[in-house]
Amino acid sequence: MEAASAPVDTPASRGSAWATEFKTFLLRGNVVDLAVGIVIGAAFGAVVTALVADLITPLIGAVFGTHDFSGLKFGINKSTFLYGDFINKTLAFATIAAAVFFFVVKPVNYLIQRARHGGEPAEETPPDIALLTEIRDLLRERA
Repeated sequence: MEAASAPVDTPASRGSAWATEFKTFLLRGNVVDLAVGIVIGAAFGAVVTALVADLITPLIGAVFGTHDFSGLKFGINKSTFLYGDFINKTLAFATIAAAVFFFVVKPVNYLIQRARHGGEPAEETPPDIALLTEIRDLLRERA
């Protein structure tokens, strides 16, 4: 009786198994979604940076007279504190955060709310209007 032969372990078969496993990993879905998210994020980062650099920063310059505060400094006991660069970085962060909030977060939240409610989001009726509506309906019933 012959013994069952074991599969031959060659470099080619190991490479083929590795390629199959790698293909399964890539097509799992999460990796592709992550890759798309990174590419879109990088492209959107360029758009936000251009918005801040080309539109918002000149507005800051028009209001404050300059858009570069890096020259602001003060000294104490022969030590120089360059606080202007900190102001530049803080303004850049605040403007980028505001741009992302108003141009991404708010519209996406609106679309999510609209999709959940099947159309335009319903506006809440103020309590005084609701009370007046209820009184009107009761008067109609009595008439």
